[in-house]
Amino acid sequence: MALAGVRVIELAGLAPAPFCGMILADFGAKVIRVDRTRVSMALDTMARGKRSVALNLKTPAGVSALRKLCVQSDVVLEPYRKGVMEKLGLGPEDLLKENPRLIYARLTGYGQTGSYATAAGHDINYLAMSGLLSRLGRSGDKPYAPLNLVADFAGGGLACALGVVLALLERTTSGKGQVIDASMVEGAAYTGSFVWKSRRIGMWDHRRGENMLDSGAPFYDTYKTSDGKYLAVGAIEPQFYNQLIHGLALDTRDLPPQMSFSDWPELRRIFTECFASKSQAYWLSIFEGTDACVTPVLSFDEVSSHPHNQERGSFINDPEGEESPRPAPLLSRTPAEPCLAHDPLIGEHTCQVLKEYGFSPVEIKQMLTDGVIESNPAKAKL
Repeated sequence: MALAGVRVIELAGLAPAPFCGMILADFGAKVIRVDRTRVSMALDTMARGKRSVALNLKTPAGVSALRKLCVQSDVVLEPYRKGVMEKLGLGPEDLLKENPRLIYARLTGYGQTGSYATAAGHDINYLAMSGLLSRLGRSGDKPYAPLNLVADFAGGGLACALGVVLALLERTTSGKGQVIDASMVEGAAYTGSFVWKSRRIGMWDHRRGENMLDSGAPFYDTYKTSDGKYLAVGAIEPQFYNQLIHGLALDTRDLPPQMSFSDWPELRRIFTECFASKSQAYWLSIFEGTDACVTPVLSFDEVSSHPHNQERGSFINDPEGEESPRPAPLLSRTPAEPCLAHDPLIGEHTCQVLKEYGFSPVEIKQMLTDGVIESNPAKAKL
C-alpha cells in the first residue's frame, strides 16, 4: 500500500483527527491511537485499522512512554488545544530535537496563532468563521450547516491527511520533518475556493439560496415523487436541460427561458408538479440512459445495492455486517486495503506496541503495576 512502513501516533480525539488517522491507516500506515486510561469506551468510530495504547499522561512515566513512541515514529497527529502538549514537554520543538525527521500534525479549529487559537468550537463555528456558512441555506431561511462535513472532515481530517502526505513526500528529498498547522477554519475556506473565486464571474450575485448552485435554480434541486422519495436534478447545460424537459413531457415553447432568474419560481412550480405526479421508479425509467442529470436520492439503506455502486464495490462490510464507504481514491497499483477487523478496545494493544518500541517485559510489567498503562487484550470468541 502507498503508506506502508509509515508509523503514526494518533492522540485520541473526536471526529476530524480520527478521520485523518483512518485515512492514513486505510492506505497502509501503522496507526497507533494513544488513549487515556480508565476510559470505559472509545468515542472513535473511525478506528479502522488502528491499534490502541492506553497511557496515563498524568504520570511522568506515562509522558516518558509517549515521548518514546513519538520520537520513534514518522508522524504525530495531535488534536488538542494550543499549549496542551507543550505543558507535557511534548510539543513539536521538543520532539523534533530528538527526531528531526518527525512530522508533527496539529489539527485544531482555529490554528496555532491568532486571537481564537485557544478558543473552543465545533464544525458550525469553524464553518461560520470561514465565510461559507453565510452562503448555505434556502432562500429566506437562516444559514444551515450541512451536517458536520465541511469543516470537521473536508477542511479538517482530509486536509490534514493531505498535509501529512505532502510532508512525507518532501521529507524524501530534504530528510527533514516539519510541523503541520491544520486549521479547520482555513481548511473549510480552502475547500470553498470555487465559491470565493467564482464570485468575479457573477455566480453568487444573488442572495443565499437564489443562485444557480445553492438551490436557487429549479434545474439544480431535489424533487419529491409520488411515492415520497426524491430525485436530484442537475441539468445546467442547455443540452442536458433539453433532455430534462423532454423527459418531463414538457415543451420549451410553453416554458420561460431557462436562465430567466425572475421566472425561476414559476419553473420550479411546474417541475415540482411534474415530479410529484409519478413514482421515483417511473422517472428513473424515463431518464435512464439519458444525460438529463437526474439521479435518485439514495438512503444509506439503498446506496450499496444500487447497480453502479455494486459494480464498483464502492461500499464494504466488516465481519459484524457494518457497512461503510470503501476508501477513495482508487489507486491502480497500491490501492487501500482497509482492515475489516473489529475496532480496537482501549488499551487492547498496549503491551504489544510497547514491546515493538523497545520496552522490556520488566518495564511493561512495572508500568502496569504502577497504573501508568492499561492493557485490555481482546478475548477470543469461541
